[in-house]
Amino acid sequence: MREILPGIFSWGVLSERHGYDFNGTLVRDPAGNFCIDPVEPSEEILSRLVREGVSRILLTNRNHTRAARQIRERTGAKIAIHPADAEHARGQGIAIDEDLEPGQRLGAFTVIGCPGKSPGEIALHDPKRRLLIVGDVLIGNPPGSLSLLPDKVIDDPERLRESVRVLLKLDFDAIVVGDGVSLSNDARSRLEALVDSF
Repeated sequence: MREILPGIFSWGVLSERHGYDFNGTLVRDPAGNFCIDPVEPSEEILSRLVREGVSRILLTNRNHTRAARQIRERTGAKIAIHPADAEHARGQGIAIDEDLEPGQRLGAFTVIGCPGKSPGEIALHDPKRRLLIVGDVLIGNPPGSLSLLPDKVIDDPERLRESVRVLLKLDFDAIVVGDGVSLSNDARSRLEALVDSF
């Protein structure tokens, strides 16, 4: 696990099929730490999550349940997801405790609705840190740039592109991604370049 921004820690698991890492993120917060889209942790990372404490596991979309059950069992954290994606997550054996709704505040973050890949896709925005945390709305691949998943795995490609355009209305310099390589700076210009390609 490495600190990619102050108070933001990430660990990855290589997806050989995709050719890039799937990432889990730990965010320290005075009101209780968040674990976002957790991927399979090593025993060392799992022990650290237990030591650090996790109050909530935040799932950005229906496909990022990943290691949520394992983290919940070891930390007692509650699991939250947008209600439009909750049924799919429950079908994967995940107990959902809370809803994530656009506009909701979670510590320093505001939940941003980003439908398209799935109806309940969300991002998290921290204006003070000028930070976006995303799941499948954006992919950090190839490294140093941003891209979208292939249309064939997206429920509504045009709606997803509109969600990406809306993200440009937010104030940010960094984007932490669930898939690929995060951008600790210059993320706005990378996102503008992606939108220009639409």
